[in-house]
Amino acid sequence: MSRSFDPVQLGSIEMFCKAAELQGFTAAAQALGVTAAAVSRSVGRLEERLGAKLFTRTTRLMRLTDEGRAYFEQCREALAQIENAERAINGSQAEPSGLLRISVPTTYGHYRVLPLLPQFMVQYPKVKVEVDVSNRNIDFVEDGYDLAIRAGTPTDSRLVARKLEDATFGIFAAPQYLTRRGTPQSPAQLQDHDCIAFVMPSSGRGLPWVFHQNGQNMDLPVQSRVSVQGDLLGCLSFAVGGGGLLQAYHFVAHGHVQSGSLLEVLQAFGGRSRPFSIVYPHNRHLSAKVRAFVGFLLEHAVPVQHFS
Repeated sequence: MSRSFDPVQLGSIEMFCKAAELQGFTAAAQALGVTAAAVSRSVGRLEERLGAKLFTRTTRLMRLTDEGRAYFEQCREALAQIENAERAINGSQAEPSGLLRISVPTTYGHYRVLPLLPQFMVQYPKVKVEVDVSNRNIDFVEDGYDLAIRAGTPTDSRLVARKLEDATFGIFAAPQYLTRRGTPQSPAQLQDHDCIAFVMPSSGRGLPWVFHQNGQNMDLPVQSRVSVQGDLLGCLSFAVGGGGLLQAYHFVAHGHVQSGSLLEVLQAFGGRSRPFSIVYPHNRHLSAKVRAFVGFLLEHAVPVQHFS
């Protein structure tokens, strides 16, 4: 009895065909914007499903078996037919529609992206949106995301990055904390204060605080009795309660500064920033829904706020 076709298998077939064309998992991974391990796992799943070896491998070469060559010819023809069908549909699709899956970091998601989504969905009523709000790294192919927003400067040449903004940092504390402990006048005085440390989930280390002093950039590791991991908003809540000093993006602290629940200190040592960008695989055909969302975010990118 034949087994039904699994839609997930289509991605594995695409990876197999690319590996066959380029005669290697690493070359296929670079072309598809994934890891070599992802290509190897996908081919392994196909071989297990088919009950046949598709490649013979040596330390130097990787070649198709007879079964693999026959399978490759059939799959290549099928993928070409699918691509032609997609071109026909995309060419006639004037209005963006379908499910859009995006990944955003916690702070940027809460303060920049999620508040804009209702306007986007009114503008594009046929688009459904699924948002993963977390600081984890994703695999575009295996996790099935259309795009992501990330902090920092992307170094992966397989990704396209469209910058949204350079978000600046500030040091903030609740008025009651500053009344109790005094206001620091320089970064060196932070050693005498309670600095709320944010621990990066990817490294397990506290994120250093960044300053601009005497014409130079300075990164300062902070020691703290309290550390928060996973979500910077936990640090923010602790600071608002009077727990200590916090380094955060201006856009995160903006509302609390306006209400008076936080005050900015050490402004003379500010000026450092971190870019945020939309990223997606370089070789991916952008559907109408993805193009619409990228254009929408670029149009509504908010200039950074400064406080005196």
